[in-house]
Amino acid sequence: MAERLTTRLRELREARGWTQAQLGERIGVSRKTINTVENGIFIPSTLIALKLAAVLETSVETLFSVAE
Repeated sequence: MAERLTTRLRELREARGWTQAQLGERIGVSRKTINTVENGIFIPSTLIALKLAAVLETSVETLFSVAE
């Protein structure tokens, strides 16, 4: 069975009342990048993952996990 990356990005972003565009602005990426990460289309680089975790005040491990 293939592994895939899952994320709590949407849940944590919405809990703060932020739009995808607002989150993107906070870390220096486009709304489309946030959208594709949330929908599992794009696996973020380490740098983007670290920035997302920092701005959402969580760990990368909490934000992302590997599922089978």
